[in-house]
Amino acid sequence: MNTGKITKKFLYRTVHDYFIITVAMLLGILGLQLFLLPHQITMGGTIGIATVIYWGTGIPLQDIYFAINATLLLMALKVLGWRFCVKTIFAVIIFTFATSLLEPILSNIHLLTDQKFMALIVGAVFMGTSVGLGLSVGGSTGGSDLVAAMVHKYRDMSLGHIILFCDLAVITSSYLVLRDWNKVLYSYVLLFVISFVVDHIVNTFHQSVQFFIISDKFEQIGEAINTLIPRGCSTLNGNGFYSKKDIHVIYCIAKKNESSLIFELIEEIDPDAFVAQSSVIGVYGQGFDRIKRSRRAKALFKEKTRQLEA
Repeated sequence: MNTGKITKKFLYRTVHDYFIITVAMLLGILGLQLFLLPHQITMGGTIGIATVIYWGTGIPLQDIYFAINATLLLMALKVLGWRFCVKTIFAVIIFTFATSLLEPILSNIHLLTDQKFMALIVGAVFMGTSVGLGLSVGGSTGGSDLVAAMVHKYRDMSLGHIILFCDLAVITSSYLVLRDWNKVLYSYVLLFVISFVVDHIVNTFHQSVQFFIISDKFEQIGEAINTLIPRGCSTLNGNGFYSKKDIHVIYCIAKKNESSLIFELIEEIDPDAFVAQSSVIGVYGQGFDRIKRSRRAKALFKEKTRQLEA
């Protein structure tokens, strides 16, 4: 096995994730500066809070955004871990500095000036794509995304809906500065469109797949998957019906966006391996989603347990 070549591929994947986060932040800045701020359409989360404070006080938006996210990140470190938060810290820094650089340029560009609703839709697609791409590679744009990620870790709620609930309060409070319910209503519509886009993108990227791999070099393939993806895998013992030989089958579940790297590992180690890949509806356990139960389900379970014990 060419370890150096595989390590380069793993490094490429890491660079790819940070590139996606950078693109996501730039899309968010474009959506905010070109379509939303000129029409005084408020977002939710820390961007929304920063926008409202900016309109009310004139303090630079990026400074407020950075200060709020720094506080939230300290809380998220304990819940989500360094791996998630490092990417989020990177995203917050990119958004803060890129906004400082691009704002003087974008403020002179005027698009859809007489079409407020169209500007809302385009801005929502930009912002929803920004949030969704960030979450899909294990990062976040900060703010309500962090809150959503922390709640989603323990509760079976969609990321888009959690962001929606968190942001409703922020948008409603913007009336204190804007003093115009029409603008607040536009912001509500914006929030629903962003929620839809976020769920669509995250669900697309977070689909899971399963692999059945038959190879004489199963130990090398399994070790590579364990260390470089990293994903756990199991070895199943079987017998080839046609060849009548004993075979070893590697069973592995991974995220859909990890499948290309797994195929590259297999091709590098054993180009003659037999591989079957298929989609799975849901995966729960270590490295994937946690099994989440509603409060009603927990209460019902406790009640049934008491009845059985009695």
